[in-house]
Amino acid sequence: MKTRHLVVLAITSLVCALAASLPSESAAADLKEAQVTQVVQDVKLLPSNAAPRPAVVNDNVRQGIAVQTGVQSRSELTFKDKTITRLGEKTIFSVGEGARTINLSSGQFLLYVPKNSGGAKIKMGAVTAAITGTTVLGNVNPNGTTTFTVLEGSACIRLDKVGQALMVHAGQQLTFDPVSNSLEDPVDVDLNKVLTSALIKGFKPLPSAPLIQQEIQKQHGAPGGVSGNADLTRAVNVAGASSVRTATPDQFMQALESLFVRLTPHQVCDYVAAAVTARPDLAERIVVAALTVSRGGRSDFKQPVGKQISCEEIDCIIRAAINAHPSATKEIVSAAVSAAPLLRDCIVAAANTVQPCAEANAYVQPAILDSINPANDIPEVVSPEKPPSSGGL
Repeated sequence: MKTRHLVVLAITSLVCALAASLPSESAAADLKEAQVTQVVQDVKLLPSNAAPRPAVVNDNVRQGIAVQTGVQSRSELTFKDKTITRLGEKTIFSVGEGARTINLSSGQFLLYVPKNSGGAKIKMGAVTAAITGTTVLGNVNPNGTTTFTVLEGSACIRLDKVGQALMVHAGQQLTFDPVSNSLEDPVDVDLNKVLTSALIKGFKPLPSAPLIQQEIQKQHGAPGGVSGNADLTRAVNVAGASSVRTATPDQFMQALESLFVRLTPHQVCDYVAAAVTARPDLAERIVVAALTVSRGGRSDFKQPVGKQISCEEIDCIIRAAINAHPSATKEIVSAAVSAAPLLRDCIVAAANTVQPCAEANAYVQPAILDSINPANDIPEVVSPEKPPSSGGL
């Protein structure tokens, strides 16, 4: 009963947070019109009902007027709520029809959205990014490839046609490949190198510059991955492999499980994150091992009093795995629930929290455990954008 209350509380908190971030009517209007605050070389305004003309500082840009930059040209637009948009060379930008929506047809952009301003949506062809109080860089190539980098804060990136959605956090970059028609897992980027962008260096400091510096400091203090871990390397060698990356699935899991049995719960989480990063192909097996091996190898989870795995430990394991391989959220959660059906409430709550925007990725595929027992029905992981139906959690 306690775990059920925790699940409800987690979902309720997320729904409340989402509701609080929804723009008011006046906030929506604040992103309907911008003022040109900087022009570098060839920048044009393209009214829908008039001939193009050169842009100048203090020009107003609203719906029906696009902004186009030429070669080696840049521009900056500032909205009423202090949202800032910077455009790189050969870029076409316009204010969208939806509330607080902007469109980028092609080219490079930087977007800074102040905290508590109502957020914004950026439509980049097939990809839509929803951000709140965030600084991001993006690029849409002529071939449709889109890259999206978060400098501070986080963003929810959606590929609506295939129902995919991923969270991108500070210091991460996500790529959309039109050939595979999918969002790739976010990867870490060096924010120090990102700051050399002409959309940052060629303008006055951003209001979010201190926050970006904080993220850079966090990056410098980040620990190394599992590939450089001497303990795991030795364990993999004992299992018969020469390295973490060349180990067969069975060799890698044998090595990892030999470590799980003697690690503290916090250390298990660290190894889960690093192991999934090093071997994303084994994400499901890694999570199941973390849930079961550290419990003495028992899969029924009926441990003596004081030995049961806690919701906090489960939350840590699920968060670590999903953060390391977010596009496998559905598979990770499904494997975890199949291996530990008695812990499903804790697993679902953890997945809801770590991937609140992944509405399409969140549904757990049913695992056939016992078709007669209703307790074996596996619930869906509910996004805050899709409240649980009656009779659910």
